[in-house]
Amino acid sequence: MKTNILHNLVRLLLLGAVAFLGWAAWQRQERAKIKLPPGIVGGNGRIEAVQVDIATKYSGRISDVLVKEGKLVAPDDVLCVMDSTEMQADLQKARAQQSKAAEDVERAAAEVVQKEASYTLQEKSFARAESLKRSKAIADQDYDEARARRDSTQAAVNVAKASLRSAEQAQLAADAEVKRQEAQIADMTLKSTVRGRVLYRLAEPGMVLGSGGKVLTVLDLSDIYMEIFLPSQEAGKLRLGSEARFVLDIAPEYAGRAKVSFISPEAQFTPKQVETRSERDKLMFRIKLQLPAEAILPHIDRVKTGLRGVGYVRLDESVEWPEFLQRRFPLPAEPVTDKTPANDPPATPAATPEPAPAASPSPAGAQP
Repeated sequence: MKTNILHNLVRLLLLGAVAFLGWAAWQRQERAKIKLPPGIVGGNGRIEAVQVDIATKYSGRISDVLVKEGKLVAPDDVLCVMDSTEMQADLQKARAQQSKAAEDVERAAAEVVQKEASYTLQEKSFARAESLKRSKAIADQDYDEARARRDSTQAAVNVAKASLRSAEQAQLAADAEVKRQEAQIADMTLKSTVRGRVLYRLAEPGMVLGSGGKVLTVLDLSDIYMEIFLPSQEAGKLRLGSEARFVLDIAPEYAGRAKVSFISPEAQFTPKQVETRSERDKLMFRIKLQLPAEAILPHIDRVKTGLRGVGYVRLDESVEWPEFLQRRFPLPAEPVTDKTPANDPPATPAATPEPAPAASPSPAGAQP
């Protein structure tokens, strides 16, 4: 009994896969039948997004990974926390050294004040000795001793000032060490740098990673594009920044907007997953069609990459887009909520809002 059920499930899955492949092939054939006006060309491609690796800066043990695959994340969201126990101990040591350095500066500054006061006293004593020397009321030995004491205290002042400068430099070094330790501890908390979706979770809590070890891979959904391949006679006429259109297999009734953001300077063989109208042995130029971020943000919770479609570009800016490439993706419908207060009388049938239309696929391939 169980074997029959399993066989039936396998048959259903196979039939579903065959039906989907047949539908996709039919869609491509239907698009191939569409005659494009001169000056507009197209090529098969698929929706892609920039992948951002969330990696460790310092080696250590993972304490917690806060997101799972498929989770939407925003910039500065905390994704992973590394164990920083040893770094916290180093930070306490650095702060203790910082406090000691500050005390050394205060001690050196007080010593400078003390030495300067002693120098002032000896300078006045030497001035009196000079006055007595001119009137020959002091012995030469006493005069020489007063001058030596003045010079000695002046040298002591210079030494104390040098010690103060050294203490201040040591304090700066201690402050810098504290900031370095704090920065290291901050880097043990891995945050998202983009608005996107977690694609891969590559590490788990308890694992020890080296410097640069990857924890997560995030798709940057603000950087969505489609790549198509064109022969040299068509790619050579294309201009960077020109308008483009794309049609997805899952929503052939709509055409999304894009711009040509990259034209490869070198020809290459097309990847296996990309179909072209010419033979595989011919070299093609890779063209990147960038989707505008403002068109993606309303659909960001439903954006999916890897969906196949066809990208279209204009070789002649004076040519109008055909009608099937001017149907925009509709904005997602906002749900209707009942905002009638509990104490108010119910609305009359004439004032009852109509149900919201069903949500349409997003320009990057979202499904309801």
